[in-house]
Amino acid sequence: MSTQPTLAFIGAGNMARAIMGGLISNGYPAGQIWACDTQLDKMADLQQQGLNTTTDNNAAVAEADIVILAVKPQVLKSVALDMATAVQQHQPLLISVAAGILCSSLEQWLGGDIALVRCMPNTPALVKQGASGLYANSRVSEVQRSQTEQVMTATGIALWVDSEPQLDAVTAVSGSGPAYYFLMMEAMVAAGEKLGLSREVAQQLTIQTALGAAEMARQSDVDPAELRRRVTSPKGTTEQAILTFIDQGLPEIIANGMQACSDRSEALAEELGK
Repeated sequence: MSTQPTLAFIGAGNMARAIMGGLISNGYPAGQIWACDTQLDKMADLQQQGLNTTTDNNAAVAEADIVILAVKPQVLKSVALDMATAVQQHQPLLISVAAGILCSSLEQWLGGDIALVRCMPNTPALVKQGASGLYANSRVSEVQRSQTEQVMTATGIALWVDSEPQLDAVTAVSGSGPAYYFLMMEAMVAAGEKLGLSREVAQQLTIQTALGAAEMARQSDVDPAELRRRVTSPKGTTEQAILTFIDQGLPEIIANGMQACSDRSEALAEELGK
């Protein structure tokens, strides 16, 4: 018999499937995972992998040690209110990957006195290169923290923050961050074409360069600023590009964009928590 906690995913969309897939790849027993969504036929592939499937949220909660809330933020209130009695009866650990919903709102909807972790994942989790920020309320034990890490590191890295408002900063850095890099790549591809490359060549070079730079930064024992200095020769070609970026305000543009992202994350939490 498995000693792993039983998991129930409320919502079986892309993020939930990414986490489930990562767990299975890491050897987590499929029979210890429940997937719950509104249409059973859309989970047939999960059932074929050995997962338990149901359309009954309360039935899934009754089986679970850990419940992962993975529905859209706009419907989470109604879902939480419907399963509040089951949560109070069974007292599982709750992990919410729904963006923008505060712990205070979830605690109210689920009846209070619950062990709750808020998680801000990002879309590279779909290719097991995710980055998640985690915040636990005071009822989460050290064992439950470890269990949360096991679940969320199935798709990448998972880092704890000290206060819930810091999740707005996590949203600005990693939650929305992939789109920033996609925009940079989009601009580099267009510039490469303008300089005479075919779109296909410009795109392949851009993507591989982004991948290589990220891997260098990941493996390095120095920060990205030092890496940049090391590859920027005085009076060389790279320096000319970097000086142009700085002169035209790229660092300030990035900082302003990320501040706007964080501000919107905070505002959405207020709107969605009503």
